[in-house]
Amino acid sequence: MTNLTNLFSSIEIEISELNTNLTKMVNAKHPILYSAAEHLLKKKGKKIRPSIIFFIAKITTINKAINSNHARLAEITEIIHTASLVHDDVIDDCDKRRGLDTVHNIFSTKIAVLAGDFLFAQSSWYLANLNNLDVVKIISKVIIDFAEGEVRQGLISFDPTITIEDYIEKSFYKTATLIACSCKATAILSKCSQETQNDLYLYGKHIGLAFQIIDDILDITSNTNTLGKPAGSDLKNGNLTAPIIFALEENKELYQFINNEFYSEKDISKAINIIKNTKGILKAKDLAEEHIQLAIQIIKNKFACENTKLLILTSNYILNRVN
Repeated sequence: MTNLTNLFSSIEIEISELNTNLTKMVNAKHPILYSAAEHLLKKKGKKIRPSIIFFIAKITTINKAINSNHARLAEITEIIHTASLVHDDVIDDCDKRRGLDTVHNIFSTKIAVLAGDFLFAQSSWYLANLNNLDVVKIISKVIIDFAEGEVRQGLISFDPTITIEDYIEKSFYKTATLIACSCKATAILSKCSQETQNDLYLYGKHIGLAFQIIDDILDITSNTNTLGKPAGSDLKNGNLTAPIIFALEENKELYQFINNEFYSEKDISKAINIIKNTKGILKAKDLAEEHIQLAIQIIKNKFACENTKLLILTSNYILNRVN
């Protein structure tokens, strides 16, 4: 498995600056709002999204350099992602995120919703200050997609008739749209051709879909300490993901648990064991690998440099998180 530290060593300065700037960017006048926003950024994530932006910036600029607008886009992307997480936690009534108590668990649901709204507003302000209308348009679409995705997900909770096609569409709105649009926005800031912009959008879309599929597998296969949140959260909240959709084809007993809306923790444990004893997880990983390979082909065909290799290694890292 690729070592994350070695993989990101060429952009460690940029990642460090991003972490510093994020705290400054979420500054709020009201102490509770600031505390809530700061708490969201306290536990450092893997920063996969900004890292992808940095690598794409390096392969799309003549001097292979990350400029200030690329760096600001990476920061905006991370703030939007963080804002979506706090709203997700409220909707799913999740107590933990990255091993820490969620904002609504520490403060209140009202404060958590306001903190998420505040972060979306801050990201929009910094986005406007990039002074690039095309970038504003494409990143603004992400926030619209998030809202539509949450509504769609709510409408199909505990629905055993969901298809893989439905799931992929939901996953696009939930995760892939941010990565896809960020990749395209990076190409726009690098003044790439429309063709290259579209290629990188597709790259990001496939990476984003694979990322979500792997996340959904981990919800079944990992424990709370590894995930930083309770295992089986998707089942509890009625989010039927790739592993369970594939498992349903093999073991009809799962329908009973879904119809009972995974009534107890014991039901969730039993359902997880059933899923593990089917080919559901393997088929879900195969689906993620398919999207990873599609993404890699786009990069291989379009670019050829050292940073391309790092981008491909990042893609493979996303897939191998389940190993």
